[in-house]
Formats: sequence, C-alpha cells, structure tokens
Amino acid sequence: MKKLTSVLLALVLVFASLALPAAAENAGVVNVFNWEDYICEDVLQMFEQETGIKVNYMRFTTNEDMMVQVRADSSKFDVVFPSDYCIERLAAEGLLEEIDFSKITNFNQIADNLLNPDYDKENKYSIPYMWGTVGILYNSTMVKEPITSWASLFDGSYPNNIFMMDSIRDSMGVALKYLGYSMNSKNPLELEAAKEVLVKQKKDGLVKAYQVDETKDKMVAGEAALGVMWTGDALYAIDLNPDLEYVIPEEGSNIWVDGMVIPKNAENYENALKFIDFLCRPDIAKMNCEEIWYSCPNKGAIELMGSDYIDNLDINPPEEIIEKCEFFSDVNDVLPIYTALWNEVKNSK
Repeated sequence: MKKLTSVLLALVLVFASLALPAAAENAGVVNVFNWEDYICEDVLQMFEQETGIKVNYMRFTTNEDMMVQVRADSSKFDVVFPSDYCIERLAAEGLLEEIDFSKITNFNQIADNLLNPDYDKENKYSIPYMWGTVGILYNSTMVKEPITSWASLFDGSYPNNIFMMDSIRDSMGVALKYLGYSMNSKNPLELEAAKEVLVKQKKDGLVKAYQVDETKDKMVAGEAALGVMWTGDALYAIDLNPDLEYVIPEEGSNIWVDGMVIPKNAENYENALKFIDFLCRPDIAKMNCEEIWYSCPNKGAIELMGSDYIDNLDINPPEEIIEKCEFFSDVNDVLPIYTALWNEVKNSK
C-alpha cells in the first residue's frame, strides 16, 4: 500500500509540474534601476508572471545620483533608465554594454525620429523609454495672467511662490534659455550669467524650495503659484487639480529622452534584454504611458491610445514648439564649472 501511494504521489507531482506555466519556473532575476514614479506597477507583476524572472526594482531621483551609483559598481544593475546626455557620458566612459538587437523583437515599434540620436548615434547602447519637455506648471487662480515666459520665474511677481527643480542641468538650463543662450552652453561667461540670475532669484526670496518629485503633489495642494516641472509630473498634477496649467515658455526649453541601457558587466544580461523587449511591446508601453503620462516613443502604443494621446498638446506638442526646444548634450568637460556654480546658487542667502 505504501508503495502504491508513493507511485500515485509521484504521478501527481509529475502532472502538476506539467500543468505549471513556464513562467512559474525560477528564471533568475533582473536588477532594474529606474526613476521614482516611472512605471506601471502592474507591468512588473506581468513580466514576472510571463517570464518567471524576478524584478529587483530600485529607484533614483536625479541623473547625477544614478551616475554615482553606476560608476561605483555597474554590475549591480541590469537595466538603467538614464537621460540622453547621461547615456552619452556612460557610453564614453565605457560603462555600457552593447544591446543585442536580435533579441529586441519589438524594436521596430520605436518612432523613426528617435532612432540614431546624437547621444547614441549608432543606436548601440540604448532604446528610448519615454520623452518629454520641461516647462512651468502654474496655478491659474494664483497668477496675474497666463504664464508664457521663463521671465515669470525671475521678475519678482511671485515672492516665495516658486518651486525650482533641484537639478543642475534643468535649473541652469532654464536660466540659460531665459537669457537667450543654449541650454548646452560651455561658455564660462554665459554660465556665470545664468548663475547670477538664479542667485538673485533666491536672494530676492522668490524660491519656495528646490525639489524634484515632491513638487507635483505640492502644486496639487496649492502650495505655490509656479513650479518648474517635467511633462508627466505636470499632467499628473493637472488631473488632480483643474486649476493647474502647463506651458512650454515662448523662449523654448529642453526636450529630453530617457532610454533603457544595460550597464557594463551586468550580471543578468539576457534577462535585461527580455525586460527591455517587454517594455517595448505596444500594450505594455501603452500601460506605462497611461500610468505616468510622459510622451511615448512607441508607434504601436500611440495607435492603441488614439486621440486621447494624439490630441493632448501637452504630451504631444506641435512641431512649432518642438523646434524651439533643445536636447541636452553631455557637458562633462565643463561639469566642474556647472557643479561649482550650482553650489553657489544653493548656498546663497
């Protein structure tokens, strides 16, 4: 009887294992390093269920923080989401693996105008994840008239009522653009002038705080009249507070791309490819875009979203606005100057 029971138990276990989907098998892990609030959580669960690969998900708040950690030990991460100029720098420093595009079956979904960009001219190292702009989110009940220019941040009209971005490139870029210079300037005189504008703004008591992710919720709560913000965060806030409006100032702004890359010596290279390919699938890209409302680089996802996406001029700005915008390029050769000037801004009283 014992023998028969053992045989039956063995048969049950065999059939049970056959009934389990392949995704239930332990296929390892993928270590993902992404921005705060920058993915649909359901997507992570779906990837784990479909592939059996466990997602070890980690977050950062600025490109500069991410760069420090990748430089310290690139093998800790399998997929990272840097912005364009950081992709350029990481590649130049030899900190990225080339992507095996034969394993990225959904790469044909990426919009043609985002292929072979200046920051990755041969498309060796990165695949676009999201793109967007930097602009001003403002509370229409707290401003004197609709905001159209970066000047509103500096002309003294809104004392202690402005949230600036705690980011070297974004805040210095805003000041440079306001002064009529390139956001990628390496000219010491132009950089000094941008610093002076930001220092005066702070000394005049216009800045309520320098922050990043907190701004969207504080703008929803009506804690300031103006906030410098990325598109997706602005649209999140507008959805919760109809008094809020987003504008790309008339002087132009930054247009950016965040890409997916695989750091050098990544421990789970094949799983990284599977994760990237999964995020390029149109239905998954649609889920992510509708969750975080940044601009989508995925043709199939845009088709699935239809007019809700296409007719939204904040997330899908017209060409005449895009023409006034600049992509950030790597300024690593003058980064110590940027850093020193930004420290002067933050430490001014």
